[in-house]
Amino acid sequence: MAKGPILFDLEGEQTPRPSVADAPAVVDQPDAEAPRGQAMQIAARLAARKPSRLMRLFWGLAAALIGALVSIAAYTFVTDLMARYPVLGLGLSALMVAFLAVLALVALREMAAFGRLGRLDGLRHSATQALAHDDLSIARDAADRLLRLYKGREDTRWGRERFGELRADQLDASALLGVAETEILAPLDIAAQREVEAAARQVATVTALVPLALADVAAALTANLRMIRRIAEIYGGRSGFFGSWRLTRAVLSHLVATGAVAVGDDMLEPILGGSLLGKLSRRFGEGLVNGALTARVGVAAMEVCRPLPFSATARPKVRSIIANSLGGLFGKADRGS
Repeated sequence: MAKGPILFDLEGEQTPRPSVADAPAVVDQPDAEAPRGQAMQIAARLAARKPSRLMRLFWGLAAALIGALVSIAAYTFVTDLMARYPVLGLGLSALMVAFLAVLALVALREMAAFGRLGRLDGLRHSATQALAHDDLSIARDAADRLLRLYKGREDTRWGRERFGELRADQLDASALLGVAETEILAPLDIAAQREVEAAARQVATVTALVPLALADVAAALTANLRMIRRIAEIYGGRSGFFGSWRLTRAVLSHLVATGAVAVGDDMLEPILGGSLLGKLSRRFGEGLVNGALTARVGVAAMEVCRPLPFSATARPKVRSIIANSLGGLFGKADRGS
């Protein structure tokens, strides 16, 4: 009996061996869809939502009714207290008068804030008309109003003095407003862009690190409100509570209406490097997208709050702001393109 392996002759027929090239391609199936910045989208829609007439009527009547009830209850309490304890009644009356005086001052401050925002809108409208029709007289009036707006501000002193030296040589509207824009508004643009970068970084960090469901929405809305208010203050439109909310609604309503409250991988890939965004964790990717959307809101707020439209100075690029604010979160990120 033979020992060892046994060979079978298949009469020249050989079984073909499988080839690696014939193997089907492996298709990556993502566990979840790409991050889309849900926190910022929800916050933008909440801020931009306009209440219906029925809801405005409801809240108006509710405020009037509550105010009447509180006033009657306070008046009855003070009169009864004065009848029983005259000294305590007089002291409480003085406190109520002081409270009403402070409330009146707050109301005046809110009205002044609306006035400042209206002055910025009027100045920007005049400058836009001057550029559109090349009207030198309107441009000179807008330049004078711009100087009055920033009179007394130390951060614009050098620019105002420089503009005063150069304005006589400008013979058309675009040149005059261009000099005003580059000399006076340049440091303000830099300060506003830094505010946008800081807000984008904050929103991205909070969204990535806070696991709570609605905490990222609250953080995004709060950071954007603060950012828009700071941008308005930088450009001279310091606003109160209601003015800031109205300005925020105007900015976010514009973004929602134009569909700009959305961002894709094409905006973040040049900054993060190829398809790195798809390899990140879901939470961290959401943070980056929310930060990018915050940068878009910041640029829109700069356009709304700026007293002159972007003409001689280039409009800030969202990708540049994202690269400065979010690119530093990656040690090996490719910041090219």
